[in-house]
Amino acid sequence: PGFDSYWRFHRDQFLALLPPPGRRTLDLGCGEGRLSRDLKALGHTMVAVDASPTMAAAARDADPALEVHLSDAADLSFEDGTFDLVAAFMSLQDMDDFEGALREAGRVLTPDGRLCLAVVHPLASAGRFDGDDPTSPFVIDGSYLGRNRYEDHIERDGLAMTFVSEHRPIQAYVDAVAHAGLLVERLVETDVPDSAITRPRSRRWQRLPLFLHIRAINPA
Repeated sequence: PGFDSYWRFHRDQFLALLPPPGRRTLDLGCGEGRLSRDLKALGHTMVAVDASPTMAAAARDADPALEVHLSDAADLSFEDGTFDLVAAFMSLQDMDDFEGALREAGRVLTPDGRLCLAVVHPLASAGRFDGDDPTSPFVIDGSYLGRNRYEDHIERDGLAMTFVSEHRPIQAYVDAVAHAGLLVERLVETDVPDSAITRPRSRRWQRLPLFLHIRAINPA
């Protein structure tokens, strides 16, 4: 906590998008299980999946009672209509076959079940601010509409991380949701709340969206 956007920038905004706890909730690309633990505390019956053995083990270590599966999100072992909520929080932009993952999400959803997803906003992954000043211009040198892999190298207080993701336009995510047989109910482009501003440069993200949230329903 304190080193990640999850707690500071948009966890609460994402939680507000979710329906109340139902029969069973799937955390698709759970990482070390932070969202699963939060949803469990809110009354959700959780199942978590991740393709990384390290992340799946970390999720189990953090909550030994959590049901965690090592699985490709695009090839789930669950039966059709197993979950009434699938949450994909900050995972789809890191998946090679995100369309397959969304098809699987649609398959395992019950009729009237919901998919809720969060990704880096495609505008944010398409360009960069030209400086740290809150009023600095945002520049897109390449193509917003194309797809490309990119790396972010981040270091804070001596802790270094490299994140490898793929930029895709909003249409790519909405099309994949539609091809999964789901209907978009709500789309949220998040800003950074005042409570998360710890340095002036963060105010740049009060002018442009940093994350994209989508809620969709299975109409079957």
